[in-house]
Amino acid sequence: MRHAIVALALAAPLLAACVVTEPPDACGASAYQYLVGKPGVMLDGMRFSQDVRVIQHGMAVTMDYRADRLNFWLDRRDVIERVVCG
Repeated sequence: MRHAIVALALAAPLLAACVVTEPPDACGASAYQYLVGKPGVMLDGMRFSQDVRVIQHGMAVTMDYRADRLNFWLDRRDVIERVVCG
């Protein structure tokens, strides 16, 4: 058991180096934060240069993460509650 703990302690820095980090705002979500609290219908006439996903309350969505995809999360009243990358 002790050898396993030592091995994990030695391997941790190597595993951490394998993590790929994306820019925190790769999809440009910060530019759309002004829409939080606004009705989701405001998105209907907008054009986007990247992939966009509008996620309605209770909607099933895939769990795949794409840093360049813009996600608009709507609440029960179809009001935008979050704008995030993923």
